[in-house]
Amino acid sequence: MRRADGPMGRRGVAGAAVTALAVALAGCSLAPPYAPPAVTAPPAYKQAGEWAPAAPADAAARGGWWTVFGDPTLDGLETRLDTANPTLAGALAAFDQARAFAAEAGAALLPSVATSGAPTTNRQSANRPLRGADQPNLYAANTLQAQVGYEFDVWGRIRNLVAEGRAEAQASAGDLATAKLSLEAELADDYIALRGLDAQAALLAQTVDAYGRALSLTQARHTGGVASGLDVDRAAAQLSSARAQVSDVAAARALYEDAIAALTGQAAPGFAIAPAAGSTLIPAIPAGLPSSLLERRPDIAAAERRAFAANRDIGVARAAFYPTFSLDAFGGFQNTGGPDFLTLPNSYWTLGPQFAFVLFDGGRRHAILAASRAAFDVASANYKATVLAAFQQVQDGLSQQTALAAEAKDAADAVTESRATTRLSLIRYKQGATNYLDVVIAQTAELTAEQQALSLETRRRQASVGLVRALGGGWTAADLPTLRQAGALARVPAATAPGGR
Repeated sequence: MRRADGPMGRRGVAGAAVTALAVALAGCSLAPPYAPPAVTAPPAYKQAGEWAPAAPADAAARGGWWTVFGDPTLDGLETRLDTANPTLAGALAAFDQARAFAAEAGAALLPSVATSGAPTTNRQSANRPLRGADQPNLYAANTLQAQVGYEFDVWGRIRNLVAEGRAEAQASAGDLATAKLSLEAELADDYIALRGLDAQAALLAQTVDAYGRALSLTQARHTGGVASGLDVDRAAAQLSSARAQVSDVAAARALYEDAIAALTGQAAPGFAIAPAAGSTLIPAIPAGLPSSLLERRPDIAAAERRAFAANRDIGVARAAFYPTFSLDAFGGFQNTGGPDFLTLPNSYWTLGPQFAFVLFDGGRRHAILAASRAAFDVASANYKATVLAAFQQVQDGLSQQTALAAEAKDAADAVTESRATTRLSLIRYKQGATNYLDVVIAQTAELTAEQQALSLETRRRQASVGLVRALGGGWTAADLPTLRQAGALARVPAATAPGGR
């Protein structure tokens, strides 16, 4: 039996020892223990009123949240937005790119295999240094080679890079959901504003008709010598003012219609939405508990995933202070031509472990580590800021809902009272008990009250959209792709993803 104390034997034993050590340490990771940045959620929203009954996040509407407004036209527009909006398509492409980067990082967990071949004809210089006298000027050099390399992830550098890439892909998925929700809410907001203008246009059409009849009345009374020319002028001015508002509403409606066309990926000149006298519903939006907001906002989930990615980047930076170990092998065939190319005498190979260690870099690694720790602090601060902003937006939405509901009730009372005033003033004018100025004042007050009531209804619907958006729509954290679904190779142990992510 051959002893292993010769040069080749000692090298083999040393290589085996290095390899065994690398394998034994392969489960090590230098990333700090991770937990999501701590943010204390308030126990409840204030001024929640009827819009915030306690409800678990799982009860939230899924998918098409806009269906709560009960408008088939809006449903169709939202569906078209999801498939034709170019901004959303760009966000989807960014997510696909992040998944591809995650897959690229995951490929480093597996050995690399490469092959190359080079059948060449060469001429060497007659004056090449150390050239032998019997060497030919022209010669062939045929090479076919394969190489296999594998880096032992002793310090967790590769695994942390993979986890970082997957977390970035998850964050990109959150960005995609945020962009989608934002565009859907913008479309709903514009559509509700357009329908509010339709209601204003219908009101003004009725007003123009009523003012036209009033003008005819004053002209008849003036012809009969009962009313003065001043009354006729006042009635005519009132009618012209109402007609001017009709044109103003039409111009504003055209702007919203063009905005909706752009959101749904259509050219504005060829797009139109037929006016509708009806209006969307004013839904009651359950806000749930503040703590559930952390699972219902895609931007919060994206910010948390970026904090996790920054944490893993610290592990990558710390691994640079330690040596890297790898096992490389390559071999192939080489000769100067002839039919016996793939034969044993023409073969060559190399096999053995390698390690590399930076002895001095002028503080570069320390700077990278400091930068990665600062990046984690930035990501943590951004996460906390996102959460606090989300709480504020929901609270603002609930407060606005409560205030607008009370204001709408008062506005409805004002409409009722102003209509009665207009009716009585016309009766008194026909009876000659007052001049037409009282009628104009009453009509102006009635139109203002009705326009205010319609405006408040539109604002209440838009506030509902804003609250849905603040609550994350129908999204929940469960919609984030898992680490494996994010596109990387499924080779990272679950321990690299706290919380099962």
